[in-house]
Amino acid sequence: MNASTRYIAPAGFESVMNRFFNLLPKLGISVMGSRLLAVKGRKSGEWRTTMVNLMIDDDGARYLVAPRGHTQWVRNLRVAGGGELRLGRKVENFTATEVADADKVPLLRLYLRKWGWEVGKFFEGVTKDATDEQLAEIAPGFPVFRIA
Repeated sequence: MNASTRYIAPAGFESVMNRFFNLLPKLGISVMGSRLLAVKGRKSGEWRTTMVNLMIDDDGARYLVAPRGHTQWVRNLRVAGGGELRLGRKVENFTATEVADADKVPLLRLYLRKWGWEVGKFFEGVTKDATDEQLAEIAPGFPVFRIA
């Protein structure tokens, strides 16, 4: 699979579970920092939503990581340049800057430390204990955005 087009679609029961978990942030329930990401569709212009894990590094910088790869929300965010993070009635507008592949290694390691139990299957055997070289090798397949 080409890293620049890598995408792992939900399969089987995952679609049902995703719908359920997307309800939690709508109800104001955050699971380990989860939020409902809202981004305008690049073709339709309509708001599209999906649950994401909001990652905060040691310096307080905030990131969104796409463990499934170059998803629709990633493509939409690239075009829109920003969106909204929602939790219950709270709506936060943000702008997004995509992180260069060369700068993703510590971010991917942190993401795997925090959510490897949930998203590890999308990393195809790469864990938080992987070498920097292993993380650098997979980096192009995992879009990361810094949000402000």
